[in-house]
Amino acid sequence: MIGFYTGKEDQGHISFLHEANKWFEQAAKRYNFSYDSTGNWQNMNDKFLSRYQVVIFLDTRPEGAKQRAAFERYMRNGGAWMGFHFAAFALNQSAVPSNWDWYHNEFLGSGQYGSNTWRPTSAVMKVEDRMHPATRNMPVNFKASPNEWYRWQNDLKKNPDIDVLVSIDSLSYPLGTGPKQNEIWHSGYYPVVWTNKKYRMIYLNMGHNDIDYENKTNKDLSHTFDNEVEDKLILDALFWLGGATK
Repeated sequence: MIGFYTGKEDQGHISFLHEANKWFEQAAKRYNFSYDSTGNWQNMNDKFLSRYQVVIFLDTRPEGAKQRAAFERYMRNGGAWMGFHFAAFALNQSAVPSNWDWYHNEFLGSGQYGSNTWRPTSAVMKVEDRMHPATRNMPVNFKASPNEWYRWQNDLKKNPDIDVLVSIDSLSYPLGTGPKQNEIWHSGYYPVVWTNKKYRMIYLNMGHNDIDYENKTNKDLSHTFDNEVEDKLILDALFWLGGATK
C-alpha cells in the first residue's frame, strides 16, 4: 500500500499525517504487509500505481490533470483506496476548489465541503452497517478520537451507490465548543465513514488532531490512533481493501 500526502496545510492535519505514517508502518510490520509513503504526487501514474493494492490519501488530493486521470483509471480498473478527512475537502473560492467532478460527486458522492465543528472534539459514533467487512466487528456505538467534523453539500443517504457505515450519533450533541455558534452542532445527520459500491473504496472523516492553537505552540492535544475501537475500524477496512481473508 502507498500513502500520498502534502503536509502543508493546518497543523492539525500535519500532526495526523505524521502520526498516520508511523502507525501504518508499525501495522505493516505487525500484520505482514508493506507500507510506503510519498509526498511526490507526480508518482501518481499508471506504472507507479500498478505496484500497489491500496492507495491512501492522507491529507489532500492530486491537483494535476495527468495524476487525476491516472487515479481514476486505477480505481476503475479494480484498485483500492482509503481517504482521510481533508482528502475529500473542496470549496470554490478557496485554495482547494471543487474542480474535479468525478472525484467529489461520483466517487465520493459528497460534493463540496459545507461546514465544520470547532474546536476538535470527540463524538459518539453510530455504526449503521454492521454487515460490511470494515464494520462487522464494531460495537453499535463507540467514542471517536477528537476531530474536526465535516458537513457536506450532498445528501449521501439519497445516493444509491453510497453505503454509509458510520455516522454521528445524536448522543454527541451539542458537538463542538465554538467560539462561533455555527461551529457547534445541535442536531442533524452527518455521515462519517462511507463506501461507494461501484468502487473498492472507503472514506473516513477522521484526520484532524487537536492542537494548542491558542498559545501557538503547535503542541498535540490529542491523537487519532490511540483509540482501540477506531484503530480496529481502520485495520479491518484496510484488510478488506487489500483482499485479506482475515
